[in-house]
Amino acid sequence: MPSPNTSLATLRPDLASFEEFDLEMQRRGYIGTQVLPVMGVAKQSGTFGKITLESLLQNRSVERAPGGGYSRGDWDFGTDSFATTERGAEEPVDDRESELYSEYFDAEQVSAARAYEAVLQAQEQRIAALLFNATTWTGASLTTGVTNEWDDAANATPIDDVEAAVRKVWEGTGLWPNALMLNRLVFRNLRNCAQIIERITASGAGSPAKASDVTAQMLAAVFDLERIVVGGNPKNSAAEGQSASIAPIWSNEYAMVAKLATGNDIREPCLGRTFHWDADGSMPGGAIETYRDETVRSEIVRVRHDVHEKVLYVGAAHLLSNITT
Repeated sequence: MPSPNTSLATLRPDLASFEEFDLEMQRRGYIGTQVLPVMGVAKQSGTFGKITLESLLQNRSVERAPGGGYSRGDWDFGTDSFATTERGAEEPVDDRESELYSEYFDAEQVSAARAYEAVLQAQEQRIAALLFNATTWTGASLTTGVTNEWDDAANATPIDDVEAAVRKVWEGTGLWPNALMLNRLVFRNLRNCAQIIERITASGAGSPAKASDVTAQMLAAVFDLERIVVGGNPKNSAAEGQSASIAPIWSNEYAMVAKLATGNDIREPCLGRTFHWDADGSMPGGAIETYRDETVRSEIVRVRHDVHEKVLYVGAAHLLSNITT
């Protein structure tokens, strides 16, 4: 059956009984839009100017002779483009089933949550595949395989590994990274590393008696970074109807040091952004709508958004591999 036009669909913000978007995503373990922050765009597709890294590092004379003028900047911009794609998921709420089970749960709310989760998980997988990517980040300036995996608590040297990655980004771009991205298993392994525990204790940041005493804030201080971004959501890679095959969305084998965007200025050099076009009613996390399908006597709950996740400066990040045995 064809989908109805938008005039027949009803926006249902009442079904989005979630917290503020970024906080909700963090609570659920989704980090995609933290590492590629959302930027609204006025068109579905277009081009934009992107300052070259050579211009960022430009060495200029600032001397002025009497009667002369001052040095004027002449920044070089390249062009880049974006093209958002609409993505979404639907869940039917059958009239009869809704009545049968109404005393146990609100079928409409459950369906909205399922569709919402499907859209968010798909976006998270796209961003994880985009960033934890040894094809994009290749060569000594962009990627390093650590010598001692971070689950080798006695011998791992994550502080040295991260510091070396930070310096690689700075040497290549003049940008200082502000974040370390990893998954929750790797984060839990880091909390047991002797080098981490010793640095926290020696710096006076605390005296961790157990791994759970080590917080993300402590780790950020140890690595001299603004934040640690921890991805926690799993995916089921098995086909429908088969036994579940659970794996992390963000691979155990990688961690990434990166300069993430701190504002909404497209001129800010950073790893990347999520372009979002809202003219067709999209919302960053997904607009929730319902419409009626009488052929199956159901209310259809739909969640959709129009986005393009894009890496802007490959050199603004350094990929660490061989993280877990």
